[in-house]
Amino acid sequence: MNTTYKIGFSLVLALLLFPARAADIGAGKARASACMGCHGSAGVSNSGMFPSLAGQSSAYLETQLKHFRAGERANATMNAMTKDLKDADIQNLAAYYAGLPGKSAGGDANLARTGQEKAAMCMGCHGNNLQGNGQFPKLAGQHPEYTGKQLTDFKSGARKAGQMNAIAKTLSEDDIKALAEYIGSLKNP
Repeated sequence: MNTTYKIGFSLVLALLLFPARAADIGAGKARASACMGCHGSAGVSNSGMFPSLAGQSSAYLETQLKHFRAGERANATMNAMTKDLKDADIQNLAAYYAGLPGKSAGGDANLARTGQEKAAMCMGCHGNNLQGNGQFPKLAGQHPEYTGKQLTDFKSGARKAGQMNAIAKTLSEDDIKALAEYIGSLKNP
């Protein structure tokens, strides 16, 4: 038996013995009860301090929860909330929130028009309607206050994410306000 065949056979056998685990949305919903105080009962936050999670991609949510758990993304509350989560818990939470319908947070109409002109730079990663794209989060409908804070943190380097840090450094405070209002005004599919 040649080496390539042995490796291939071992891989197929491993996949058969350890099939991929499907997320348990019911378990995610039950686990999400601890999240509802900040992120809302249906994943739509009532406060501009906290992001809405409804309709985010499960890939993005899983990545962020793992970053919080590992301390790679700093937020005292989220670091504490995620420290004991197992990978299955994270997968279940992400699947639950990804399946919920989002809602537009609204935004100042005048500033939103200005922000729309600046949003083209966001579309390459976040999608044409800022609906998200795999590992890149859905921005559409997010609270303007939350989005503004994240852009400010990317600009200052308080939040690290390579390309976002570089892009945010090109934005003025007025640009950030206008973009945040535009993003908040978008319909959240």
